[in-house]
Amino acid sequence: MNGITFANPLFLYFLAVVPAMIIFYLLKQQNTNASLRMPGLGPFAGTGKTFRHYLRHILFAFRAAGITLLIIVLARPQATNRFQNVSTEGIDIVLALDISGSMLARDFKPDRLEASKDVATEFISGRPYDRIGLVVFSGESFTQCPLTTDHAVLINLLREVQSGMIEDGTAIGMGLATSVNRIKDSKAKSKVIILLTDGVNNRGEIAPATAAGIAKTFGIRVYTIGVGTQGMAPYPVNTPFGVQYQSMPVEIDEAILKEISATTGGKYFRATDNNKLEEVYKEIDKLEKSKTDVRQFSRKEEKYFLPALLAFCLLAVEILLRNTIFRNLT
Repeated sequence: MNGITFANPLFLYFLAVVPAMIIFYLLKQQNTNASLRMPGLGPFAGTGKTFRHYLRHILFAFRAAGITLLIIVLARPQATNRFQNVSTEGIDIVLALDISGSMLARDFKPDRLEASKDVATEFISGRPYDRIGLVVFSGESFTQCPLTTDHAVLINLLREVQSGMIEDGTAIGMGLATSVNRIKDSKAKSKVIILLTDGVNNRGEIAPATAAGIAKTFGIRVYTIGVGTQGMAPYPVNTPFGVQYQSMPVEIDEAILKEISATTGGKYFRATDNNKLEEVYKEIDKLEKSKTDVRQFSRKEEKYFLPALLAFCLLAVEILLRNTIFRNLT
């Protein structure tokens, strides 16, 4: 229920009569002085005002309240109930995330992997009607979370992703093939894979071009994202003194990423910093919109019966008291 509305709201202007009645009644009480010529007041010295004298004003209160309720009844109060019928055609999306050691490079804040996780989390939160899954890859690939609409679980699993979970390397073809396997049987109107990597395919049994061909066969569109600044970037390197960062050239196989996106009807993006990465996901979000139809229904219920009953009772009691208990005082 959204609230009370009135079918005839113009009648509510008559409520201005009520304060006018109150003012008139108060003025009338001040100007009402009964006079009686008596030789003396001795016989009345011990008399006082009875409770009926003080309660006589209740008659006016009943009348004013009754008239107020009658005006409200004439305005026809109604309770409005609104309902929404939402029908959605969601999109199935698999996020394929590179978690190789190079994703710890510090050209993003705090590093490439954490920046990618943060932006992906925002992307997931903004698509409540879509089924989304998560595949991670490095030297191998596996499904971190299957397609689901339980985005809270998905986000928690995404946060648990760390570099080093699997053998190091960059198996782009395997990551894409695993993603295709997860989404190929989907009945959604649109099937999408968002593949993010920062390197060159150097591991895995399936070539990226082959995986792209399989995705095309199943009608899956692949958006590819190359993550990494232009030129040099500080990469983590294991040394006898622990992990240290050394500036090394950024190597992203943009040619194969462009080929994958072109083969499947997707698009290739290059993200060189945190802001660019956010812009990439926002653009993909605009390109792949879920269809949502919202139909609104309303139902009105008359609510004048209760105020009408109260008004009748108040006026009836006022008439009854005026002609019985307070008959000699009015």
